Amino acid sequence: MMRYLLPLFAFMVLAAFLLVGLTLNPRQVPSPLIDKPAPKFQLNHLHQPDQIMSSDENLGKVWMLNVWASWCVACRDEHPLLVQLARTGIVPIYGLNYKDERNTALQWLKRYGDPYAISIVDSDGKVGIDYGVYGVPETYVIDKKGIIRHKQIGPVTVDSLEKTIIPLIKELQQQA
Repeated sequence: MMRYLLPLFAFMVLAAFLLVGLTLNPRQVPSPLIDKPAPKFQLNHLHQPDQIMSSDENLGKVWMLNVWASWCVACRDEHPLLVQLARTGIVPIYGLNYKDERNTALQWLKRYGDPYAISIVDSDGKVGIDYGVYGVPETYVIDKKGIIRHKQIGPVTVDSLEKTIIPLIKELQQQA
């Protein structure tokens, strides 16, 4: 009798773990980088490849880093919201063009609009790895001291902008 109960008990434990896992939201994966310094980078501009942007250039201001690619369907979904946000002037948005071809990325921005103060090129994905990018799109809110305060996995939505991102940006902008 005992030999039947042990496998049944093991199956029930595994089924319980599976059921709990199915209720979790994959977009709420905690990032180990929250409240830690944003990884430093120096990357070429997308529009002017002879110019380099350093992450240190943004010290002293709150900014967003949006990881995107022309081949990313979800990036197209969030893009109109980023264009609208950029027009408000609430926060500068910097684009990290991830594992993309330069000409294709430029055409994509020309077609859908360019919300970015500057787009930088991460053609080999090394900076994306430093930031813990799971996939595109991902968006980071970085404070005046260069600390990551929020990570949005997946497309930015109206709900995430209104309830999380914009209130956080306004709060961070008021801090010394």
